[in-house]
Amino acid sequence: MTQIIANIGGLDDMNINRTNRVNKLFKGIAFVFLTVVLQQCTSNERLISEDEDNVIIRNGQGIEFVLIKDGFRYGFRESNGTFLVPAHPVSGLLAGSPENLSPAKSTKYIGVNNNINSFKVVLENNKEIILRLKLENKQARFELENPDDKPIAMALRTAGVSPGYGLGDVLTNWWQRLPENKGKFQTEITGFTNNDYNSSNGYASRMVSNFAIYPMNQFGLINIDSGAKIVVSTKDEIIQGSRHTKKIASFYYFFGNPRSIYSGFLTARNENGFPVMKPDYEFYGVGWEAWGALAWNTSAETVKADIDHYLNLGYPLKWMVIGSGFWPQTDEKYKSTTSFGMWDKTKYPNPKEFKQYFKEKGLKFFIGLRIAFIHNGPFTKEGLENGYFLKEDGAAKEYKIGFPKDLVYLLDVHNEEAVKWYVNLCDKWQVDGFKEDVYSYGAYSFPDDKIDAVNVALKKKGYQIMIRNSYLTSPGELHRIEDFNYDMNQDRGPVNSLTLAYSGFPLTYMDIIGGLFGGRDFDGKVSSEIKTYLMRNARTAALHSAMSMGKGPWNYNDRQVSEVMLDCALLHARLHPYIYSNAIKFYHDGYPHTMTPLPVAYPNDINVHGRENYKERGYQWMIGDALLAYPLYGDDYETAQTRNVYLPEGKWIDYDTGKEYYGPLLLNDFEISVDKTPLFVGGTGIVIEEIEGELKGRIYPVTNKTQTVFYGKDGETQSEISIENPDWENLEIFDLTADKKVIHEKIRHAIQFDFIEGHNYHIK
Repeated sequence: MTQIIANIGGLDDMNINRTNRVNKLFKGIAFVFLTVVLQQCTSNERLISEDEDNVIIRNGQGIEFVLIKDGFRYGFRESNGTFLVPAHPVSGLLAGSPENLSPAKSTKYIGVNNNINSFKVVLENNKEIILRLKLENKQARFELENPDDKPIAMALRTAGVSPGYGLGDVLTNWWQRLPENKGKFQTEITGFTNNDYNSSNGYASRMVSNFAIYPMNQFGLINIDSGAKIVVSTKDEIIQGSRHTKKIASFYYFFGNPRSIYSGFLTARNENGFPVMKPDYEFYGVGWEAWGALAWNTSAETVKADIDHYLNLGYPLKWMVIGSGFWPQTDEKYKSTTSFGMWDKTKYPNPKEFKQYFKEKGLKFFIGLRIAFIHNGPFTKEGLENGYFLKEDGAAKEYKIGFPKDLVYLLDVHNEEAVKWYVNLCDKWQVDGFKEDVYSYGAYSFPDDKIDAVNVALKKKGYQIMIRNSYLTSPGELHRIEDFNYDMNQDRGPVNSLTLAYSGFPLTYMDIIGGLFGGRDFDGKVSSEIKTYLMRNARTAALHSAMSMGKGPWNYNDRQVSEVMLDCALLHARLHPYIYSNAIKFYHDGYPHTMTPLPVAYPNDINVHGRENYKERGYQWMIGDALLAYPLYGDDYETAQTRNVYLPEGKWIDYDTGKEYYGPLLLNDFEISVDKTPLFVGGTGIVIEEIEGELKGRIYPVTNKTQTVFYGKDGETQSEISIENPDWENLEIFDLTADKKVIHEKIRHAIQFDFIEGHNYHIK
């Protein structure tokens, strides 16, 4: 009896009050569940079981929905009786006003039609809610509807489990709003409570996702709603819902290992109009941003001089961004990125030649872009006449946001004609893509998808996009975290990046290295602190999906700073094709390949949990299936020289020294100097790098049987590389496509050979 109840709880050793919680959740109902479990043994062929008190719905593939009618208390379990999602002890459904949610009282099972199960739930306030459930292979989808057809708050609730991760930018900024948590950044979401979850409630959040994953309990969940939401994840309960709606149409649970969970989440995003779109290659290389390098002091001359200086030093730049200040300076009405195609004639006298200059150097040319129109701007009248701006009481509304400083109108992105008009205007710039950048809108209640439709439309036209604002969509190349620079708590950078990766935004970009950030020149002097900051920041940024350069290292007159920053840029350039291949994998299956937090990569290893926080600073992640990143970063960057680095099960090789380690292993006080590449190689041990303009396959001897897929620069061409019981001392590599043996040599602790995109290779 004791064992059965423990399985029903579905709790793990990380739950501090495990025994107390099981007793609390299931006191008085254990006998009912035991009876149901025993009944199941003799009636496995039945997909739906109902008695006076309970309903059990099975999908026939290992997942069961278990409902106690009293309070609509529901949970999900495996067919062996182990609960993945335990039921709340009081009520599983809440509805009413956001400030006064009424719990469910009783439930009537209506029946099933086309695999959709219907329930009528009566609340404590005697109101009714209609609920529908479709239980599929690895997911459950709920719909909740108010029969009165009036907008109310509705939410689903289960008991709490931990650890959990996700919740996008909101999580990181939420911590800072609580005085007791100031500076205490972490990726674990236990303790999170927000009854007005969106990007417009003062949390300065741009990349918004209410997806949460509980990898040890093998489930994730999300209520897909771009409006204001209810999101809670505590030790006692998990709640998601909507604050003001007639119907919740797409509330999902996803089950299985993380790959299965993210696959289901990807499908849900695409099916509900929040697509993940295929990224292009160049933005994953090393870039340059004018804002970090020059602040407002941009012109054709200053931009050319700064970029040429980088190129002459050997920086492998692939892209550049001029975020602002390129429009005409003659009148305030032009001071916006909505002066489409208009350049300042003094600062940029020949825009066509200016763009061609960088094209010939192999750089993609991007500019900043916003949907804010100054009142008397050159295209504002046309937008007003056609009703393309957001309205209030039937008239275009004036807004005060961060930039432009004047009052502005904002594009109505839910008006298809407005989006078409806007995107056609963007064509006037004749550039390769955009850094989308609307900010400081927290005073208004915008939906979280206030930018998504524009970015999707631009991406469909072939532009590359640095995404700054989004709700669930990934219509571009990079997911940029909220502004991050030297004068902030440095734990937020890696925590924010990892949180985005958990939340379905793994194409992370941690902001500009050495950025001037509002024109401020660091601490006014070239101090040892700033030098260390630049080097540590470059080391961690190099291991993100993209990195960019700001104020040039030559300004600091320090040989080590110059060498480390260039070394970081060259490392990222070598890994560019490998990172991009993993970005394409994310596009195909939703799994965060480019930045896989260790609790996702190794969910059942208890040692990987509880380390991504301001105390432990165990900021580690997998890049693809072969590289483990462990940069020394955090608010102690100036003084720290060591970290406790955890190596999961398997063989790991130090990227710099070739020294071998075998996990699971915690490397206590592991020295990580600013000169060290913070990478281990493990997993498949297969990495594709670009070296002196040529692709090289690099095979590390960490496993005897594995395979991986590599995507080429077009995002389509595939290569399969497999390893099967090789003799590492007398290795043979076969190009299966060309049907010939490949010449190889040992370089930097790996077996290296010339790699051809689209060719398959076998190592034996």
